[in-house]
Amino acid sequence: MASLARRVFGAFFTLIALLPPLTARADAIGDWNQIANRTLADANVAGNARARAVAMTHAAMFEAVNAVEKRFTPIVARLDVAPGASATAAAAAAAHGVLAQVAPGQKSRLDQALAEAVGRVADAQARAAGIAVGERAASAIWADRQDDALSAPDTYRPHTTPGIWVPTAPPLFPEYARARLWGTARNDTYRPGPPPALNSAQYASDYNETKSLGARASTARTAAQTDAVRYWSQANFGAAADQVTRQFTESRKLGLAESARLSAHMYMALANTFMADWDAKFHYNFWRPVTAIRNGDQDGNDATDRDAGWSPLNATPMHPEYPSQASMTAAVVQAVIERHFGADAGPVGVNDSANPQLKRTYASVADLATEMKEVRIWGGIHFRTSLATSAVMGKRIADDVIGYYMKPR
Repeated sequence: MASLARRVFGAFFTLIALLPPLTARADAIGDWNQIANRTLADANVAGNARARAVAMTHAAMFEAVNAVEKRFTPIVARLDVAPGASATAAAAAAAHGVLAQVAPGQKSRLDQALAEAVGRVADAQARAAGIAVGERAASAIWADRQDDALSAPDTYRPHTTPGIWVPTAPPLFPEYARARLWGTARNDTYRPGPPPALNSAQYASDYNETKSLGARASTARTAAQTDAVRYWSQANFGAAADQVTRQFTESRKLGLAESARLSAHMYMALANTFMADWDAKFHYNFWRPVTAIRNGDQDGNDATDRDAGWSPLNATPMHPEYPSQASMTAAVVQAVIERHFGADAGPVGVNDSANPQLKRTYASVADLATEMKEVRIWGGIHFRTSLATSAVMGKRIADDVIGYYMKPR
């Protein structure tokens, strides 16, 4: 792979040889996060699979940078590196190596991005050594993820009575229920207890809150809550993690190794939430509010009145209700930032992924996380217990990833 890189970039290096050198910048990690998101979007890699790919990309970048700077314990294995290797070139080559495997159809664009990223490393030996260790880091992380059980066939069986129609669109990513997490925990390590019994007072409370606040035509939901629901599209949950991570990288002036570590913690924990969440979702197979509320006369609870025409403000996702991925994502963003920067970390702002002029600001990352959770009730697609349970799961997942990986030496 190293010889190929030299052939691909040789002419480019000649053209940019007179440009001034750049130091190892922390935002090089954020730059490749943006490249990863564009690459995966163009390759139609989304949802759980996107989280896995982004986590591998950041893990490889950390592994490469850390091999050069030797600040923290490695994720997979210690990598040999030539003296004087460029950490910037290492990070770029590592990200390129993973993304080219995930999205081979985007390789020519990734080659160009790599050439531009490493081209400002003026020292040819440092550049070549950095590329070499980055390629080894990508190979090591890629190999480590090949036995994560995601290549097994999808065997999800719809639950129904013979002869009775069920929706024919398959659920999203059921195979993630059995995938291998980062670290030593199994998926069911984080599996919570069951959702509230349908005849319980807690279920009735959850049901009636979502029925009132989450209806498409709700008169109880405020205009501000409706605006928040419309802002927090699926795309903006992932974008928020990206933007918050980059904001703290820049505002705290992190070096390249610290930035790579923060990002790897963030995206490895986020990837784990999808696997732990899907394990619990498909274990309990709990119904969504739109199903529950339209069948409120069949749940055995006198406190849950049926609304035959009830519809949520948000479109209902194609997977079970309990637990909540959105709440788990919010909890990870909060936990990772607070573990790195303290419980009062903030202020923070996020921009809409489709319209960057649309921005929401918060006094702290905790306030951001709270809104990321609440909109799932205001949008009518989750119950309160699911949000609370998922927040506990997300924090535990983040704490475990941070406690296990990339410890200071």
